Amino acid sequence: MERVTQPDQLRLLAVHAHPDDESSKGAATMAKYVAEGVDVLVATCTGGERGSVLNPAMDRPEVWERLPQVRSEEMAAAREILGVGQEWLGFVDSGLPEGDPLPPLPEGCFALVPLEEAAAPLVALIRRFRPQVMTTYDERGGYPHPDHIKTHEISVHAFEAAGDPDSYPELGEPWQVSKLYYNMSFTLPRTKAIHEAMLGAGLESPYAEMLERWDPAKDISHRVTTRVPCGEYFGIRDRALIAHATQIDPTGRWFSTPMDMQQRVWPTEDFELARSLVDSPTPEDDLFAGIRSRADEEVGAR
Repeated sequence: MERVTQPDQLRLLAVHAHPDDESSKGAATMAKYVAEGVDVLVATCTGGERGSVLNPAMDRPEVWERLPQVRSEEMAAAREILGVGQEWLGFVDSGLPEGDPLPPLPEGCFALVPLEEAAAPLVALIRRFRPQVMTTYDERGGYPHPDHIKTHEISVHAFEAAGDPDSYPELGEPWQVSKLYYNMSFTLPRTKAIHEAMLGAGLESPYAEMLERWDPAKDISHRVTTRVPCGEYFGIRDRALIAHATQIDPTGRWFSTPMDMQQRVWPTEDFELARSLVDSPTPEDDLFAGIRSRADEEVGAR
């Protein structure tokens, strides 16, 4: 169904690699903006066809036999919980190569599609949806999955190309997104704060092993520009995550931190403002900083 955009409405486009990524990166922020009346749309680059079944309760032959369809059904449930729209960009999951040396990526997968071609569906979506703000992954993909890195690459390319009338002229009227953010989901200060709170409460921390292996030189916390207060929406985030039943074990250690502790210790989701065409001094607490006031002025001038 064609989405109808309202000229004065704030619109947010979140670009993700696989179904379930939208629920683990920035989901509470999206739920917060949905509650405020923002039109939020998720672009999912691939169907997650080459993903694993990470929840032991779902590791069954009948699930594996129809994994692409199952993951699509999970995505439908998650987007209902989050209250967002969602569109598939139509690429095929590249899988996560393992081994030494790494095997070649499968022919025809998302990561091997040339950049200009891979960015085209996203450019078309931007021009149709007309978001003021986009979110995606940083240059490392958040972690080095080839589809996450490709998602970063097409997002940056599309951010620049969608507003250029000479780029992809066949894909609709140009639209310039005002701000591009990178998700900063796991930083050392956040992980340490929750870890120490768990230990202080006499609980086992799910982050102990991670912190032991963490190289402080690779911490990205200095890049955080924007912290969106969204603790009251963490419950919606978790429900959306659990909807991806093949990927998320609801009894797993990542759900062991009490909700009230999460909301007290680190009640924000964090982002890096990577590109901005508006006046929005950092640090910020709103992805639409510098845009809300401009929109209000435009409406008032009519």
